[in-house]
Amino acid sequence: MVYFDLFRRSFPLNLSKSEVVVEPLQTEETDSDITALKQLAKNADIPLNSNKSFPKNQSEQKFYNFVGNLLKFGVLIASFIVLFGGIIYLIHHGCEPARYQFFRGEPSYLRSPNGVLKTMFLGSDRAIIQLGILLLIATPIIRVIISFFAFLTLRIWSFVLITLLVLTSLIYSLVGGYL
Repeated sequence: MVYFDLFRRSFPLNLSKSEVVVEPLQTEETDSDITALKQLAKNADIPLNSNKSFPKNQSEQKFYNFVGNLLKFGVLIASFIVLFGGIIYLIHHGCEPARYQFFRGEPSYLRSPNGVLKTMFLGSDRAIIQLGILLLIATPIIRVIISFFAFLTLRIWSFVLITLLVLTSLIYSLVGGYL
């Protein structure tokens, strides 16, 4: 109680009288670029806050469509190959009991792309599944390679450098296990 009285004496409050001070806000100077952009948007009937992208030129649009189709069809083809190999595997080995007592990795002939192709042509169902997985891994790598050459022809050097770094790390991660 003593502390509150000491505080009141140090900082007197007049709650009965209150004043409201109204100060006009200063108007900001309008940016000529913003007004020009608004005028351009009004003339073109484009809302300023829309998520619509501006139309690209025809070669850029073809490139984007090509890359999109590459990724889409690469994943679809790889998925169908894995599904086909899985169905064949279940037809041959579906009635066998699962033995989980010991871990058995992939045989050595299924650990390399060359071995997968050789055994796939011999009719191995596991090799068909492995081929689908290899295609699934190869799809984004092919996309990075195509992007590298596209940026190289367009001479966008920062994107060439970034794509080259990504491609280098992808190749190192694939080949690094053999070194």
